Amino acid sequence: MKKTLFVLLGLFVLACAPQTQQPLTDILQDSPNISGKEDYLESPFVTAGDRVYMVGHQDGSFPPLGWHIKGEMGGIWNHPIKLMDGFEAQLITEQGVLPLENASTFTNYPYANKHTYTFKNEGLLIERLQFVPDGKQGIFVQFILKNNGEDNFEGEFNFVGHSNLRPTWLGERSNMIDSKDSGSFEESHWVVKDSINPWYTVFGSYQNPFTSETLSNSLKPNGASHSLTYAMTIPAKSETTLNFSIAGSYHSKEEAISTFLDILTDHHDMAAEKKLRYEQLAQQSKLTIPDKQLQETFEWLKYNCDWLVRTVPEIGTGIGAGIADYPWWFGVDSEYALKGYMAVGQDDIVEQTIQLLDSVSIAVNGNGRILHEMSTNGVVFNEGNINETPQVASLIWEIYKWNGDKTFLAKYFPTIQKGLKWLLEANDADNNLFPDGFGMMEIHGLDSEMIDVASYTQRAFSDAALIALELDQPELAKEYREVADELKEKINTEFWSETFGSYADFIGTDAQALRLIEDALVRADTLNKPWAVEELKATRQEILKNPSNKARPFVLYHNWVENTPMEMGIADSTKAITALDNAKKFTNPFGMFVTGIDRDETAGEDEGSFQGSKVFSYTGAVMTLPTGVQAVAENNYGRPDEALDYLKRMSRSFSYALPGSIYEVSPDYGMMTQAWNIYAFAVPIVNQFFGIKPMAHQKTIIIEPQMPSGWENASLENVKIGNNLISVWHSTSENGHQIKITQTQPDWKIEVVLPGDSYTVQEGNPQTETKNGKTVFTFTEPSMIIGKN
Repeated sequence: MKKTLFVLLGLFVLACAPQTQQPLTDILQDSPNISGKEDYLESPFVTAGDRVYMVGHQDGSFPPLGWHIKGEMGGIWNHPIKLMDGFEAQLITEQGVLPLENASTFTNYPYANKHTYTFKNEGLLIERLQFVPDGKQGIFVQFILKNNGEDNFEGEFNFVGHSNLRPTWLGERSNMIDSKDSGSFEESHWVVKDSINPWYTVFGSYQNPFTSETLSNSLKPNGASHSLTYAMTIPAKSETTLNFSIAGSYHSKEEAISTFLDILTDHHDMAAEKKLRYEQLAQQSKLTIPDKQLQETFEWLKYNCDWLVRTVPEIGTGIGAGIADYPWWFGVDSEYALKGYMAVGQDDIVEQTIQLLDSVSIAVNGNGRILHEMSTNGVVFNEGNINETPQVASLIWEIYKWNGDKTFLAKYFPTIQKGLKWLLEANDADNNLFPDGFGMMEIHGLDSEMIDVASYTQRAFSDAALIALELDQPELAKEYREVADELKEKINTEFWSETFGSYADFIGTDAQALRLIEDALVRADTLNKPWAVEELKATRQEILKNPSNKARPFVLYHNWVENTPMEMGIADSTKAITALDNAKKFTNPFGMFVTGIDRDETAGEDEGSFQGSKVFSYTGAVMTLPTGVQAVAENNYGRPDEALDYLKRMSRSFSYALPGSIYEVSPDYGMMTQAWNIYAFAVPIVNQFFGIKPMAHQKTIIIEPQMPSGWENASLENVKIGNNLISVWHSTSENGHQIKITQTQPDWKIEVVLPGDSYTVQEGNPQTETKNGKTVFTFTEPSMIIGKN
């Protein structure tokens, strides 16, 4: 009798609940989606908003994840605090318990995801869907329970929330001290509070459970676990839904409950709004090419970009570096990634990120030095590596070319000026214009004069000269230009190694090189790379045989940064081609090795999972950033087919482990999604293949395409430059090649630069001239079509 009463109560509550029981599948049904692989169900996924994100496994479980805070990087985060380690759900029948912990499939959508649980013997199929509404400190979770059997299903649905209100990384430095959580049940939901902090998590449903219990949490002494149990009847051949909201606040109970109720009440509209916003992201810089794998990769990278937006109102908004272990803010990651963000039209977050990094760098450093890593509680872990300061100068100039906002340029130029001064006055002991200190390679001892620091410093002075001119400071521009010119010459002479046909890893003393060789020998021997051992021993013998009392260039590790002179376009063309060809030796099917001596003779054929060490390490890694840098470098020297090859290598990692994403380390190691991936794809495609060179400050756009072979029909639509939208179509038929260009602001000047001559204007009235063997078409109309037989 008691069980029957519970069932009737459950049916009454379901019937009387507000009209929020619509399944999310109604919204998701026509959205892009990718199903995961069975082999990777026990690997991470993420569903993200700008305030909250959730990380668990694709099978629906929430095991301990991550190393930054060991075992704590999964679960539900509302930075700078964690809300939950996760949750569990199960159906309870008279025959036993059906746990929802081993999903048979995982499906990822741009803004949501779905786990499917199948119980064939019981005739049940259960879908768990979730998404994070924009701007909300909470997440919506929906269970759709489908009874495919001939009999009514009667039982109970049990939901357990594992709260763990604790601070993020470095919380102890900001006086965020974790303490015991405790919960109280209120009406239909649990309210859990940290005992000494105003940190709350609230979870529950509109339905009133017939039981609610506090459970023991033996794994997390400061955590708390609470259950909600609902009576449930599902008629034969029908389905029902059960909605949950999980919300939090690090300020007040009232805020957490308000968010909880808002999500329960308005989740359908919130999902529809997020869907629309993601559809708009897809339409910006919309790529259509014959290679559908690469096309899909490019589309989803735009979604990935949005997953990484982190907002902490008390500090600011900016892109995180990667999920799950690097969700906070980085200087260098942003300096690469934001160039790609601009190319796909996500400009608001670009300016917000720059504002955040600049303001905190001023507060912490005050001398133009750009921070490296900052937790979401505002604690700066690393005040800045040497390369980050010059790279911000080039980033600011690049963004200005896209937005044309002189106020933006003037706002950040003082930081650039201070940074360049600090770079050479505080970090160049021998006054040779090569700053000393760590660059991108985090290898112990590699902190002398690094090739990437030199390359980015050269480009910084070159770009700062252009900024100074734009801001009417011609004398300063001249000074910066002279430094840039001298650095370019010195990099091409002093860093070049004729022996290895590449630029050196670093310039240093013999003693430093010999120490590094010993470390590198241990690494190469441990990884069983006999060719590297032999080469390193030969280099050591050559140093001992021909000693020098002056610093000189050394090629020891074959690090990817040796290719930054080509990425920056400052390498002599002859040296560049030699170096680019040699760099191909240090690849596998997924891209470039971070450290070249880690490759071996099987690397060119190995397409399997990355076997990382037990302690998180990048040893042996192939990564998207080095590979993307290589693609940019190849395009800089007129080799689009080689650049495309690197993009194809990277796209082999797309959906390899997490559907819809590319891992940081190829194909399935490290961060499951990474911000700088968009640099690796968007710059080669938008700026180089389609040749779109923005000059928004002059209301001018130069289009000089260099399309790879096989892209006879390709288009890039709705590229946002200032207040203009540019679209470019390339098409090839038996009648020849045609390029069509449209813009939404016909008072802007478009210059189309094409190789050779013999073109026919099919639409528009452009001015035409020949320059350096190329034909230049200039127009200020809504559209133009040019053909060539």
